[in-house]
Parts: sequence; structure tokens; C-alpha cells
Amino acid sequence: MAVQEARRGGGDAATHEGGCTCGDCPHGAREGHRRAVAAFLLKRDEYAAGQGLPAAVAHSASASRQWVSEELAQAAEAVAERGRAEGASWLARLWRRTAVVVWAGVVLLLLGQALTAVGAGWTAARTAGLTAALVVAGALTAASWFHRTRGGVLAPVIGEDNRLSTSRAVAAAWVLFLAYAVLVLAGRLALASGHREHDALINGLELARGAGVVTVLAVVCGIAVLVRRVVGLRVLGQRLQKVRADRPRAADLLTDDAGRGTFADIQYVVISAVALVFAAVRLARRPDQLPDLPWGLAVVVLVSAATYLAGKYAEGGRPVILSVVRAREAGDLDAPIRTGDDIEIRGAGFVPAGAQGADRLSRMVVRVGAVNVHVPLVPVTGGFDNPTDTLLTVPVPAEVEPGRVEVQVVTAAGVETNRYAIDVAE
Repeated sequence: MAVQEARRGGGDAATHEGGCTCGDCPHGAREGHRRAVAAFLLKRDEYAAGQGLPAAVAHSASASRQWVSEELAQAAEAVAERGRAEGASWLARLWRRTAVVVWAGVVLLLLGQALTAVGAGWTAARTAGLTAALVVAGALTAASWFHRTRGGVLAPVIGEDNRLSTSRAVAAAWVLFLAYAVLVLAGRLALASGHREHDALINGLELARGAGVVTVLAVVCGIAVLVRRVVGLRVLGQRLQKVRADRPRAADLLTDDAGRGTFADIQYVVISAVALVFAAVRLARRPDQLPDLPWGLAVVVLVSAATYLAGKYAEGGRPVILSVVRAREAGDLDAPIRTGDDIEIRGAGFVPAGAQGADRLSRMVVRVGAVNVHVPLVPVTGGFDNPTDTLLTVPVPAEVEPGRVEVQVVTAAGVETNRYAIDVAE
């Protein structure tokens, strides 16, 4: 309701409380998300300490666990809705920030040229470089405005999972640099005063001079396209689990979906950045030709790209059930599995990267025969004891017929595990 009132643009300040999702409100979606997260964490820790349980369910461990799980699942969904609203608001504001960064780069280039021109004088190369920067900045600003609801100039490098794509970001950086280099040469060509200078600039565009940088450009662009294809096929084939993020973050370039730093991504970004800096220096020193990236450095970039691609092939894996046993508490007698008992499902890959939030964990389902059982959330201080990546505990519902039944886990990413047969006694 608060969102609808805010969209109607009423002057009442109450519409700009925590539920407001307008992009211009400083206390809007971000504040609402922050409050929702704080309330959820407080509720989770209270339940973990055994507080807040109604008397009707406090006498039964299974009933209280189910009640707590349902309460936390509803609260987590409210947090997820706030998170999505905050992410959409953040993306809507991002295009202005990216435009500011782009034009700040132009200003820094102008200052650098002005400082280096002291004593040496202003040259045609400096004019061409500044003009090329203005053209690129104008094009990026226009593109940022057209994609202002999807992250501005960063829209092309945001993947389908709403995270910044390392392969696309590296390829985009090389494409922008080469476009700037060609525009510099075009500006020099427009300002050339003689046939000899004109011919020298045309020769600077020959492939033999820029073979290294052109090869790197072709490889990194190919890697960006191939990685998208590989990830898409692995997700469709249930060999890779992907969970959508609330919003992209700069750390996505160096980390996996869970926020852990990955060697393949880090080395690819670092080596590509070093090569780009080297090529930029070469362009500044020789603005009359394409940057002649040495083949040694070009091969290093190609090896880095191959390592990154191999890392994409190696990551992920399908979740698997290794065993299913009857859960036993202290003092219980050993017995077969019966309806109403808790079972422990042991395996790997039950919680995909990026799905550690309660809203994702509450979507996990265990199929026991033909019955779908939602995995209960068991809170502990600072997190959840159930479910985990290697262990799930669920009750065997009364609707399950005695006999041999199959158990299968469906993760938050929608990926199904193998089927594991168990015997349910009468």
C-alpha cells in the first residue's frame, strides 16, 4: 500500500517511510530493507533461544519446530520482497552514478593532458585524444540513459542472474579501449596537414602493428560469448545451480555466487587490467598507430582467459544424496524408519551458492514417495542448523504408505538430486 501511495506522488511524508521504493527517496527502499533484515534477525535469534513460542505448541518439539519454520519463512519472504525492491531502486539510480564516473574520467584526462602540455605545448594528438574521450563519454551517457532502469552503462555486463559478469566486463573494457584508440587515430587523421602524415596514420591501422591487441580482443569477446553459452547449458542440464541475486555488486567480478573469492576470476581480471594499462601507455606514447601489444603479454592474457574458461567448466555440480538414515536423539532406541520419524538426508550440494538466505532455504523440498515435504528451518544464533549443504532433516509424513519409497531433494535453484530408496516400516 505504501508503494502505491508513493507512486501516486502524494505530499504526505508518511508515504516515504520504510516501505517507499521510489528511487529519489533517501529513506526509501534501502531503509525498508534494512529494517526488515533487522527485524528478521531479531526474530530468528529469539526463536533460537526458545523465546516467543505460543503455549499451544511449546509442549511438542515437532509442532514448535514447524511453527517456527512457518513464521521464519513468512518473515524471510517479506525480507526478500524488500530486497528486490531495494535492488530495483538501486539499479534505477545507478545510471546517474555511472554517467558521473564516465565524465569524471574525461575531466581527469583533460587535467593530465594539461599538465603534460606544460613546456611541451598542446599538440594535435592531445586534441584527438580529448575529442575521442568526449565522443566515447557521450555515447556511454546516451546508452546509460536508454538503459537507466537496468543499471545504465553497466546493463550489458549484468548477467541473467543479476550479477556482474566477469567475462563480459573484461570484454567490454577491451572493446571500449580499442574503440577509443581508433577514434584517436580518426581524429589525428582529420587533423593531418600533409600527405606524409596522412599515409603514416593509415599505416598505423595495419594489422601487423596491432596483431597482438586484436588477437586479445577476439579471444576475450569469444570467451564472453562462450561462457554465457556454457553456463546456460549447464543450468538447463542441472549440472550447475544458479540463484538470482537481489542486485549486482562490484565484488561479483572477483567472487563466486556465494561471495567467496575465486582464483580463476581474480587472475583474469588482474592480468587483463595490467595488459590494458600497458596498452594505454603504448597508445599515449604512440598515438599515431594501434597499440602494439607485445606477443609475450598477449600470450599471457590468452593463458589467463583459458584458465578462466576452464574454471567455468569445473565449477558447480549436481547435488547428490549419499545416504538416508533415521534421526536419533539421545535416549532413543534403535528402530526402523516409520511415519512421523525424522530422517537425516546426507549428501552434498543441497544449498547452492547464493542461496544461504532464509527465503531461499524455505523453498527446499524433499519428495518422500509421492509427498512433497518442505524442509523446516531450524534457527540457531547467527544462522540455521537445518537445512545445510550436506545434511537435511525432515519428518516422514503420515501420508506415506509403508514399504519401499524413494527420497529426492529439490534445491532452491530447482535442481533435483538422485533418487534414494528407503524402507518405511508399519
